Amino acid sequence: MDDRRSPAGLTGLLGTWGVTRLALLLCVFKVYVFPGPDVTTDVSVIYRGWYDVLSTGTFPVDDVTWQYPPAAALAILSPGLLPFLDYASAFFVLALLADLAVLVLLLHAGRSPRGARVWVAGVPLLGPTVYARYDLMVTAVAVAALLAGVRHPRVMGALVGLGALLKVWPVLLLAGAVRRRAWGAAAVTVGGLSALFAVASPGAFAFLSSQRDRGTEVESLGALVFHVARHFGWSGEVLLHYGSVEFLGPHVGVVSDAALGLTVAAFGWLLLWRLRAGRLAPHTLADAAFTAVLLFAVTSRVISPQYLVWLVGLAAVCRCSRESRMGPPTALVLAASLVTVLEFPVWFGHVVASDPLGLTLLFLRNGLLAAAAVTAAVRLWRSTVPRADAPPAGPARAAARAKGTPVSS
Repeated sequence: MDDRRSPAGLTGLLGTWGVTRLALLLCVFKVYVFPGPDVTTDVSVIYRGWYDVLSTGTFPVDDVTWQYPPAAALAILSPGLLPFLDYASAFFVLALLADLAVLVLLLHAGRSPRGARVWVAGVPLLGPTVYARYDLMVTAVAVAALLAGVRHPRVMGALVGLGALLKVWPVLLLAGAVRRRAWGAAAVTVGGLSALFAVASPGAFAFLSSQRDRGTEVESLGALVFHVARHFGWSGEVLLHYGSVEFLGPHVGVVSDAALGLTVAAFGWLLLWRLRAGRLAPHTLADAAFTAVLLFAVTSRVISPQYLVWLVGLAAVCRCSRESRMGPPTALVLAASLVTVLEFPVWFGHVVASDPLGLTLLFLRNGLLAAAAVTAAVRLWRSTVPRADAPPAGPARAAARAKGTPVSS
C-alpha cells in the first residue's frame, strides 16, 4: 500500500511536518535564538516599513531596497488580514499557512509520497529564514500552478501570471508548457494586473530601474572570484547595498556582466531544448520548470538563501511523479539547502570575511547547486530529445520494415 495513503504513513508525515514547523516558529518568535544574525528583521523592519507606505496607496519608490514586481505588495500587505496580531507575528502565521497549503497540494496531487517528503524535509533544512521572507508564499503559487498545468492549462497560466508579478521567476514554469492556453492565460493575467497596478498605484514599476546599479551578492557563484581575489590584494569592499551584502569595486561590473551572459546562455539552451524535444510527457512540465529555475538561479548575480525554497518546492512537484528524472538533482538541492543554513545565518560572518570556513561553505553550496543544474539539464535533454541514431518508433518503424529497411532493436 502507498504509505502516503496508509494511516501510519500519513500520520508520520504530518507529525514530522508539525514538529519541524513548530521548531521554525519557535525560532522566528525568538523563543529559541537561532545562531547568526537575526533573520526576522526583514519582516519586522523592512517589510513593516513597506506596509506603512503601501497602505497609503503608493509604492515605496524612494526606497532602493524595493526591487519587486507590483503584486509583491499583496504579500507585504497580507498580515493586515490578521489585525489581532502584530505585523511580524501575522506574517509568520501566514508563512506557516502557505507551507501547509503546499503540503496539502502535494498530498492531494501526488501518486507518489516522495513529493510530500521532499517538502516536509527540505523546508526546515533552510532554517528560520524560510518563514521570514515572502518567497514561501510565491512558492505556494508556483506549486499550485505546476500541479494544475497538465489538466487545467488556463488555471496554470493565470497562476503563473500572478506568480510572475509577485517575484518574476515563476514565468520560468512555462518552459515545458506545450499548450497555448497556458501561455495565453499567463499573458492576459500579467497584462490585466499590470494595467490595474499602473493605474491604481503610483510607482508600480519603479523596481525595474532599481536593478541597474547592483553589485555582485556575496553568496552568488560569481562572488567566488572576489572571495578568492581578496586574498591576493583585490581592493574592493563588501557593503550592504540595495538590500543585500554585495561586493563593490574593481571588475565587479565585469563579473556581473558575465553572470548576465551565462543567464542568456541558459535561456538559449532552454530554447534549443524546446526546439529539439519530442513529444513531452505530463511529468516533463515539472521537470522542465525545475531545470529552468535551477539554471537561472545558479547563473544569477544573487543567490539568496530563500531561493532554495523555490527549488525545494519545484523538486517536490517533480517527485510527485514516479516517471520524473529529477531524483539526483533533488538530492543535490536538499544537500545544498543544508549547507545554505550553515553559510546563512549560522556562519555568515565567515562568508563576509572570506575566511577559510566561509570559502569552504560557499564553494560547497554553490558547487552542489551547479552540479544540480547541470545534472537536471542533462537528464531533461536525454529524456526528451530523440537521439540521431535512435530507431524510428510507431508508424515510422512499421513503414521502415515494410520497405525492407533494417531497423535496430
